[in-house]
Amino acid sequence: MKNIFSVTLIIASLAATSFMGISAKTNKTTEENATSKFSVATGEVKIMTLDPGHFHAALVQKNMYTQISPEVFVFAPASADLDLHLKRIEGYNTRTDKPTFWNEKVYTGTDYFEKMLSEKPGNVVVIAGNNRIKTDYIKKSVEAGLNVLADKPMVITPEKFAELEEAFKIAKEKNVLLYDIMTERNEITSVLQKELSQNPAIFGKLQKGTPEKPAVENISVHFFYKSVSGNTLVRPAWAFDVNQQGEALVDVATHLVDLVQWGCFPEQIIKKSDIEMLSAKRWPTVITLNEFSEVTKMNEFPEYLKKVIKDGKLDEFANGEMLYKLKGVHVKLTAEWKYKAPEETGDTYFSIMRGTNCTLEIRQGKEENYSPILYIKANNGADLALLKDALEKAIVMNKKTTGLTFENVNASTWKVNIPDKYKVGHEAHFGQVTEKFLGYLKDGKLPEWEVPNMIAKYYTTTSALKLALKGK
Repeated sequence: MKNIFSVTLIIASLAATSFMGISAKTNKTTEENATSKFSVATGEVKIMTLDPGHFHAALVQKNMYTQISPEVFVFAPASADLDLHLKRIEGYNTRTDKPTFWNEKVYTGTDYFEKMLSEKPGNVVVIAGNNRIKTDYIKKSVEAGLNVLADKPMVITPEKFAELEEAFKIAKEKNVLLYDIMTERNEITSVLQKELSQNPAIFGKLQKGTPEKPAVENISVHFFYKSVSGNTLVRPAWAFDVNQQGEALVDVATHLVDLVQWGCFPEQIIKKSDIEMLSAKRWPTVITLNEFSEVTKMNEFPEYLKKVIKDGKLDEFANGEMLYKLKGVHVKLTAEWKYKAPEETGDTYFSIMRGTNCTLEIRQGKEENYSPILYIKANNGADLALLKDALEKAIVMNKKTTGLTFENVNASTWKVNIPDKYKVGHEAHFGQVTEKFLGYLKDGKLPEWEVPNMIAKYYTTTSALKLALKGK
């Protein structure tokens, strides 16, 4: 085979050779595994990392998994993105605390995607990179009979939504799994908010809300300058191009839409007809050349960004807001990007769920030391004694999450005190999602609500962008 490289995290130069141990017999076995249930056999899952342009691709490998082979096949064009990915894996392999032992085998020919589809040295494709081509990657991978674990978003334009919908149909026909990485379902405050909202003695019922006062409001604020795995994150320049990264309404907002569906209507199938988009808007974050250089290590804006440069600064449309109804419930979601967080802070999340008995509110501001805290705020007229008793049973006596307590903030508001053991952080959530996916591979299927709800989720985000672009 020509242009095939076998490396163990050698970044500076890749020597031409071939993937070791791959034969027609291996390929046949891989195809059989991809179209049948997996067991829990050691090393049975073989990862192929496709064009890793986003640091999320590496976070899937921050830990080792018994079911996943340590030999990982990477198919990508030779680029700075690939070098950064391999450097991150090397960092995991060489760290002092629980080092990993991944063996990355890299192919960098110009036909990298076609080579992956024809050789199939693995049975699961991990896709986290340039979002412009991600939907195509997904569709062709499932067509080839491969399971796909994809970073969000799976689609970034309304025009591509039908292609993603078709990919899910093909995955079903091929008997393979197509799943996106929804890390925020593992954030402990979101888990507790969801559980308490399903407790009638505490929450009552979810209100319908109004456009002026939605029943659900979520705000997510991210920062371009940040630290990942102890290092300052270097972002690829294309991440600042909305045609490649996607605007806020179809990128970060994916998590927000998912949390609404998952938290308000757990394990219920959601259809496109359950969604009514009411309004949507977008606006830019202004990025100076110095700021752009600080996070990309590039000295000038690339040509493809010149069309959105004004007075020497980049108009980055990284912010968006949508208002819609989901099964009749008014929902308002906001995703924002700023350049750099204040010292000792980071990305923040704010969430409100309004019930007939109380409001469940996650705040992560200065008062909370920028750590998410869940508050329970009783509605006027609620029986405070009964509500407190219900909270005691649901929180303190909860056997699934031991060690939780709650305390009064004022006469009608409580906050939940969460032990540090549950505050594992964003990076650890990737491992939790991967473990969940491995369980689905063993079962040979996703929960029946997951696929229709992923379709509904991306219908929501792309519909919001379509409406916002009309107003520009």
